[in-house]
Amino acid sequence: MTAQKGPLRSERFPVWVPNAARNYLAHTQKGLSIRAVARESACHPSTVLRQVRRFEGRRDDPLIDAALDALSDQVGTEKNTKNWGSKEMITHRKQDRPDPNEELTQRRIDQEAKRILRRLCEPGAVLAVAREMETAVVVRAAGHDDQLRTAVVDREIAQAMALKDWITCPDPDNRVARYFITNTGRAALRRLTAEDENRAHGLGHSRGDPEAEAAWDLDAIDGGSRRTRRYHGTESPLVGLARRKDRAGSPFLDRALVVVGERLREDFELAQLSGEPITKWEDIMGESEPVDDARKRVRAALGDLGPGLGDIVLQCCCFLEGLEQTEKSMGWSARSGKIVLRIALERLQRHYETTGGKFGPLIG
Repeated sequence: MTAQKGPLRSERFPVWVPNAARNYLAHTQKGLSIRAVARESACHPSTVLRQVRRFEGRRDDPLIDAALDALSDQVGTEKNTKNWGSKEMITHRKQDRPDPNEELTQRRIDQEAKRILRRLCEPGAVLAVAREMETAVVVRAAGHDDQLRTAVVDREIAQAMALKDWITCPDPDNRVARYFITNTGRAALRRLTAEDENRAHGLGHSRGDPEAEAAWDLDAIDGGSRRTRRYHGTESPLVGLARRKDRAGSPFLDRALVVVGERLREDFELAQLSGEPITKWEDIMGESEPVDDARKRVRAALGDLGPGLGDIVLQCCCFLEGLEQTEKSMGWSARSGKIVLRIALERLQRHYETTGGKFGPLIG
């Protein structure tokens, strides 16, 4: 997204704010006329009018309303608002550079969005936001009227995603608002995933930030050859196994084992942001004692499982690799992976119950 030109490119606006939201705030908060906003945005006045009307209608959405209120407060604290249209102020704004903290916010939104949008692509997944809660959760139907929590997201990230039209709430008046991924959100997920793929193959650019490259490109160096490990799908292999039935008609994986695998993946995703990327069992077991809580939990769980069992939960639960590919990479016979995976999940379940109890410790 390109930055706005002229007076609408406020240094107090985060760089991730969509142009339509900038135009809406410029008209409603700064008092600029529709024609003035259109002139500075290099678009037709009718376009700005539609943007203003659309955002005004979307303010029933609690996330969008809160995001616009926060941005309005930022606009209200700016100085020299009377000179926004002056030639000197326009020239000064064009020479501005994004603040480093804004760039960090953009990277954080992109990183969190990849995690959350992947989860929202799963069948029956919704983002639930309670008005009195500081965080939102992604839940998915797990059968028998049960719901499985698959991710947690900060409220400010959810607000940014709603403002970008990546998620939408068809019933905003409910006490617990339920958001679904939009076509724009699916397109954003494809774009962000493609950027990761390009960086993994040495294409594109990383905006000069090595941390952004390392955060989600899971690279393993083995004998001088570079092998890239990335997420392979939007649905965990555990979900497919949970739908399978044995001869007695019971699920091959019961709900408790699926929850255990999802719990490991949440910790794994948090651990990826706090240190070197984890690509195999030896990566985390061979490092010095981690200081991050999520990384400690992943290390403890994989250490209890040991090699073999630890590798299969990493590949299936964390990397979302299919069972056939996992069997091939591990050198196992066909159709043996699901048995080993179930044994590993049962062992992992016992580890969690022994170390933190059935419902603890909390993720985060």
